[in-house]
Amino acid sequence: MILVLGHVTARPDSFDEVLRLSQQHVERSRAEPGCLAHAVHRDTDNPLRLVFVEKWSDMAALQLHFRVPASREFGKALMGLAADQPGLEVFEANPATPA
Repeated sequence: MILVLGHVTARPDSFDEVLRLSQQHVERSRAEPGCLAHAVHRDTDNPLRLVFVEKWSDMAALQLHFRVPASREFGKALMGLAADQPGLEVFEANPATPA
């Protein structure tokens, strides 16, 4: 399984648009093959910062997601609305069972 953690901090004047675009991106991404989970959350320490948490079945599914034109457009739009550089981290993970 592939886990993705992303974040973006919006400018005060662009937060509503960043949130709207992010919610659309999440809904669209959930319908893609291999998407196990995709969500956006508001940071409680910084209300202008959104955090993305994604689970993908494998790297091939994530790479396909990155090539979807709407995903590329979303990334470009965020760059123009963000207060600073958005971030993205990708992890390979195996489910763990509690002891």
